[in-house]
Amino acid sequence: MITALDHIAIAVPDLESAVARFLDDFGLRHDGNEVVEAAQTTTAFFSVPETHIELVHPLNGGGPISTYLEKRGGGLHHLCFRTDDIDADVARLKEKGYQFIGDEPTPGAHGSRVIFIHPKSCDGVLIELSEPSETQA
Repeated sequence: MITALDHIAIAVPDLESAVARFLDDFGLRHDGNEVVEAAQTTTAFFSVPETHIELVHPLNGGGPISTYLEKRGGGLHHLCFRTDDIDADVARLKEKGYQFIGDEPTPGAHGSRVIFIHPKSCDGVLIELSEPSETQA
């Protein structure tokens, strides 16, 4: 039985910069770094309680997911971080120079409000911020 998502791995060209992003900008807890000689990697770990896996499929064969699948095939599409104040987080991250896809949060699944950070701002990874509806919170 699967009980939790253990981790999502992201290849990054600059570990220090990426650690700073997840620690300082997103406010996650940094659990430390580890050298894994067998894999020839240095890894940094961040704990994020309670997460989900989202399978995304094009609605009626169109939209941005359809284009994504045509270009890249299946695979990691984005990471989503839950927020309790999406407007404040967007403003704070824009001040830090993050580029967003869209100007304002839009309706998302389960009545949430969502916005995506452009992959150019996050080592090529598409990041979604999601504020749950009051019934979800």
